[in-house]
This record gives sequence, C-alpha cells and structure tokens, in this order.
Amino acid sequence: MRHVIFLEPAFPGNQREFVRALHAVGALVTGIGTAPIEAYDSELRSWMIGYEQVPSTASVEALTQAVQRIQARGPWVHELVSTIEALMLPAAETRRRTGIPGMSVEQTILVRDKYQMKQFLERHGIRCAKSAEVSSEAEAVAFVKAVGFPVIIKPLAAAGAQGTWRADDGGQLANALKESGMTAQRPVMLEEFVSGHEGFWDTLTCGGRVVYEQICHYYPNVLEAMRTRDCSPIVMITNRMDADGYDEVKVFGRQVLTALQIETSPTHMEWFYGPKGLFFSEIGARPPGVRVWDLYCAANDFDLYVAWANAVVHGQSNPRPSRRFSAGMVALRPNRDGRIVGYTGVEAIQKRYGDFILRMHLPPVGSRTQPIETGYMGNAWVWGRHPDYDLCKHMLEDVGRTIKVWAE
Repeated sequence: MRHVIFLEPAFPGNQREFVRALHAVGALVTGIGTAPIEAYDSELRSWMIGYEQVPSTASVEALTQAVQRIQARGPWVHELVSTIEALMLPAAETRRRTGIPGMSVEQTILVRDKYQMKQFLERHGIRCAKSAEVSSEAEAVAFVKAVGFPVIIKPLAAAGAQGTWRADDGGQLANALKESGMTAQRPVMLEEFVSGHEGFWDTLTCGGRVVYEQICHYYPNVLEAMRTRDCSPIVMITNRMDADGYDEVKVFGRQVLTALQIETSPTHMEWFYGPKGLFFSEIGARPPGVRVWDLYCAANDFDLYVAWANAVVHGQSNPRPSRRFSAGMVALRPNRDGRIVGYTGVEAIQKRYGDFILRMHLPPVGSRTQPIETGYMGNAWVWGRHPDYDLCKHMLEDVGRTIKVWAE
C-alpha cells in the first residue's frame, strides 16, 4: 500500500475530500496540519493512520522535521502532497530535503512565480501578455512607456486576483505600487492589459496525459469582479466541451502543460480571448479555488477527488464525466460593509428554480460582512446547475438580481 503525506487535511473545507479520496482508493494517509488532531471530526481522523501538528505548514523547517518523524516510524513514504497554492513551494523543498519524489522545486517555482512562468512559456512559443518584474517606480514607468496604459500590477506569487491592481494613468500606477508593498527586495510584476473575455481551463493530468478537462467562464472578468460591489459575479462551467470554439483553448492548454512538463497533477490555467486572439494568463499546478471541484462533481455525476487520488496512488485514472449539466456559482454582495441584517428574494428564487439550485450559503443575520476582495465565497453565494448552459447562466443572473443581502 502506498503511504501519502497530505498537508492541511481540514482547511479550507474541501481539503477533507482529498483525504477521503486517498483513503477510498487504498492509500495510507498521514496528515500534517496546524490544528491539534482533536480539532478534527472522527470521520476525518479515521481516514488517517497518523498526524503531525506543526506551528506552520509554510515553514520548510517545520515540515522537514515532521516528515522525518513520519519516515522514522514508517511505513515508507511514497508521496508528499499539497493542493494549496501557498504550500506548494514548501512542500517541494521538503520533498527535496527528505528524498520523496514529486514535482521539483524548479518546476514549482515556474508555476508559482508569474514572471518566470511567462518568460519560460514565451521561450516555448506560448502567447503571453508583455510583462516585466520591477522593484522601483522608475522601472515601472519605463515598462509603461514601452507598452502603454492600462497595465496590471500583480504579486509574483498569488492565487486568483489577490493583490492585483489595474492602472490607467501615472497616478493610479504610483498608488498601486505603493499598495502592493513593492520594494527592492520584494518586486512585483507589471503586465500589459489584454482586453477580452476571461475564462479558465482545468485539468487532471496523469503521467503527462490529460485525463479530465473542463472549460469555465467568468462574468465579468475577475479583476472587475473583485473590485466593485455593483455586480454579482458568476463563474460558469460549460457542458459544451465539444463545441468547435473550444478547440483552440484545448490545444493551447496542452502546449502549456507540455512545456512545463506537468506529469501527475491538477492544473488551473487562466486565459483571455479578445480582438488580439487567445492569450495565456497564468497556470497553477493545483485545483481551482472556491470549491469549483465540487461543482465539477455535481455537473458531471462523478467523483473528481477519487479520480485524482487514483492518479496519485495508482498512477492511472479514467474519469467518466457525464457532461449532463452546466453549473455555476454567483457571489452575492452586501449593500454595504457592516453586519448583515437580512435577506430578500430568497423564497422567490427557491420557488422559481427548485432543484436547479444546488446550494445556498447565507451567513446568519448579525454576521460581519467580508471585504469584496475576499472573493466569490467571501459573503453569500448560490450554486446552481441546469442541462442547458444558457439557461443556467440566465438562472444565476436572476439569482444575482433578485436576492439582496442587506447590511448596516
């Protein structure tokens, strides 16, 4: 039996699903996390043969010592796995120190450091927006003179639109650089703004082969969604995977995976398509955030977590997605920051759509609201599915217009 060490078994919430799946396919699982083992429910504990608590799972020293303790008591460790973006590099360095195979530090840096990633892929013929790593305002101004406004300012390593700004003029650029915390020791990336529609292409790869792929869309694009209260942003999962319009994305994505030599891993690749064609945005060798995998399972009548676990543990995976439904989530923003005082429109939506609504998360009255920048699941949200993509999108748009979250 293969012994797998899994980082952070319970946070965020769907982490337990990876542990469940590893156990279900016959792996011996040892967890490493920051919480005491007593904080985990009995079911989660039953899926693990051991556990190590550490002060920080981002600390290579703490992880190395924990892994060495696990190795000393046995059984032999075959895998050290992290599905969380921020823990990928510490996991890779720990694997190197402890002799556990898996994605190398060099590979991990390429899928974490946005600037190095794009420089590498451009050398392999992948179309990317022009970018530069800058550590001073003078360098930033020089880049803007070369490409023009608007530009995007990003941290070198982050997930989604966290800490991302758009600058349309010199004043906004200066403010964004200041807010980003850029220093000579902490550079940021500047990127030309590419207009167009934004989506993502996710895969599960096994031995370098794509065994599952999914294309999704953002309405509106992520940067706008994370910067304004005046929209209820939607993530849509298509079940029209055979549509001709997606052929270019599929080919393009596989070129990226081949260049990066991704073997067995989930991947999450952001793309833009507009007047200048299809552009690569960024890729992570991890599942998407905000529990999108749970929506994939609901849309496709299968267990993607088990498909992933089979790839990790047995080196083979043959998922059979039904493509029966499109699905999506809509984020519901409070009318203001403060504490939630109530909701309107909930009963109307439930009556209108019934079982097409998969799940509603409505924080209790009295809960403090979260900033818009916390993302699609920061406040209230609704999941839905429907056999027809356009009707599913219409339904979620209706949810966003109808359900109101009131705060004061």
